[in-house]
Amino acid sequence: MSTSLSRADWAKALVVVVVWGLNFVVMKWGLATLSPLVLCALRFLTASLPFLLFVRPPRHLSWGVMAAYGLVQGVGQFGLLFTGMQLGMPAGMSSVVLQTQAFITMLMAAALLGETPHRWQWLGLCIAIGGLAFIGAAHGDGASGMTLAGFLLTVGAAAMWAGSNLLTRVAARQGPYEPVSFIVWSSVFPIVPLLLLACVVDGTEAVVQQLRGLGGRELGVVAYLALLSTLLGYGLWTRLLQRYAASTVAPLSLLVPVVGLLSAMLLLGERPTAWQWMGTMGVLAGMVINQFGGLWAKRRRGAASI
Repeated sequence: MSTSLSRADWAKALVVVVVWGLNFVVMKWGLATLSPLVLCALRFLTASLPFLLFVRPPRHLSWGVMAAYGLVQGVGQFGLLFTGMQLGMPAGMSSVVLQTQAFITMLMAAALLGETPHRWQWLGLCIAIGGLAFIGAAHGDGASGMTLAGFLLTVGAAAMWAGSNLLTRVAARQGPYEPVSFIVWSSVFPIVPLLLLACVVDGTEAVVQQLRGLGGRELGVVAYLALLSTLLGYGLWTRLLQRYAASTVAPLSLLVPVVGLLSAMLLLGERPTAWQWMGTMGVLAGMVINQFGGLWAKRRRGAASI
């Protein structure tokens, strides 16, 4: 498996990074007029129903795995994330905190799959937790006005993302599958639960009014989240992982929160506080150690053997 991206694949990777980084600003725009659960339901409806006649279900995957993935990702991850952002979680900080899914995935894999984390991964986790503590301590401060409730819900969304990561491993064990087919058919399952929850939380009349009042702005937001962020982003990223070593592709995800922070500052006027910047640096440093710690340890062992 190649370890060096071609120019075309570099371009694809950068497209994904930019699309996913801008994703958080687009979410904020959508939440200005739509409730979190309605926006989330529309995202998955648009990513699935229009394509069911043209995209076949994955051959090797059980409906149980696809349903579990769709519910954990759709209702869990994005339901919590959208709600957290509506309750005061800034777009830029959301892009940073959500990346802690890498560490939660590590802990869940250790507990449920028996995988043993390396020492540098524990170090990265400890540094990232310190960064999260700085970010959480800054709630209510500065122009961003981050709330503790929004922060905690975003951490919960990261935990749900980690759960969906483990489900993709289960899916991979069942056999090879087409990424776009998987995401289209798994996106069917959260639609009804999200709409039912929206009716309970917002009221049926409010949900109907939101659906009737959909305009160009709302449709543009939904199209971006469903077609670009979900189908295009996930499809390109998975194909890159299929063609190249994970150690080559995965570190590029470190650029997503960078784009998220910069776009939120430029387009939404968010200005993180000093505490939030310190926390961000801690989370990113922990992610770098988690991604590259193995390479550094290998080089040290090689140098010691010379």
